[in-house]
Amino acid sequence: MNESVQTPANPSAAPSPTNTVRDNQEFLTFKLGAEEYGVEILKVQEIRGYDAVTAIANAPPFIKGVINLRGVIVPIVDLRIKFNLGAVTYDSFTVVIILNIADRVVGAVVDGVSDVINLEASQIRPAPEFGAALDVEYIIGLGTSGERMLILVDIERLMTSTDMALVDDAVELH
Repeated sequence: MNESVQTPANPSAAPSPTNTVRDNQEFLTFKLGAEEYGVEILKVQEIRGYDAVTAIANAPPFIKGVINLRGVIVPIVDLRIKFNLGAVTYDSFTVVIILNIADRVVGAVVDGVSDVINLEASQIRPAPEFGAALDVEYIIGLGTSGERMLILVDIERLMTSTDMALVDDAVELH
């Protein structure tokens, strides 16, 4: 029996500092305007080219409409409009990231997908505080890899927020 392995007497006690940080996290990186963003890869179901959507009357401007994805009706959100990133154009690089969020499938329109990147905990910094001038409620932090800086989005919190109205009882999920 290996005597050097110890089990804590109280399993609910706070873990040791070496156990509190995950070794790394994978993020799908994408472009919105000039900036690069990332979402947890585990939330991503697939990536598709942007196709026409069926518009929904009285929907907020950032909800482009819905698509039928293999029998599932998927709301499509344009993150460029949601984040107020100026003029929006749809071209051959525009893609939809299909996400699984709170037992719901949602599509997010972005300017283009870059790659999947592994970030260690030491490469993720907290989002800076900007006061009322900028809402950072949906930002996990800033990830750095070499010269790259990624804005890491808490996509589940964003998509389940009450102003998105995409998930029933969104308030209860927070």
